[in-house]
Amino acid sequence: MPAPAPAPERRLYQVTADRLRHYIRQHAIEPGARLPPERDLAQQLGVSRPSLREALIALEIEGSVEVRMGSGIYVCERLLVARPANLGESPSELMKARAVIEGECIVLACLHATKADLKYLRNCIDAMRAGVEQGIPALDDDRKFHYRLARMSGNSTLARIVGTLFDERYSPLLAHISEHSENRGTWAEAVQEHELILQALEQRDPIAAQTAMRRHIQLAEGRWLDS
Repeated sequence: MPAPAPAPERRLYQVTADRLRHYIRQHAIEPGARLPPERDLAQQLGVSRPSLREALIALEIEGSVEVRMGSGIYVCERLLVARPANLGESPSELMKARAVIEGECIVLACLHATKADLKYLRNCIDAMRAGVEQGIPALDDDRKFHYRLARMSGNSTLARIVGTLFDERYSPLLAHISEHSENRGTWAEAVQEHELILQALEQRDPIAAQTAMRRHIQLAEGRWLDS
């Protein structure tokens, strides 16, 4: 008989969600009651606040908790028993991976960039800005910008990895986060960050370009998880 397929590796937010569910039952927290503040919960569970936030979002998607802006996190009438499904990659881990890979891609892009590449990136930024002014999310043009940069590295494998990582933006977890955290103001910030990346590329400055790319990804992560 063939060996059974290994169980899929569970994401940290799924494990943290299990622990939080156990914490709620252990402390007999009633439906409708508010959970302790994030800082206290993170300390009691022994996890980082980004991991806790991702777990809370997963529990909110499945209907076990309700996050009320400016009020707190409340236990729902029915605390679901099933372990949270795989809703996509951990946003914080995803962005750290992107910072490493895209930070290296852009160094190579500085060496290989052509006038046509730079014009294409400028058009992406202009399209993003036009979308923001109309209140339209600029995700498609954002993807075109980052994917073209990865292709400019001259390495098709790196470009494919960057495309795959970026497409996690469409996962249930990140789609939920984006819905609650992105707005005209956050997209305007992202456009300005892309401007700085392009300026460094135009100057053929790999250190400035890498710094601008990694800072952009770090700020994007903050906009998601701090919202």
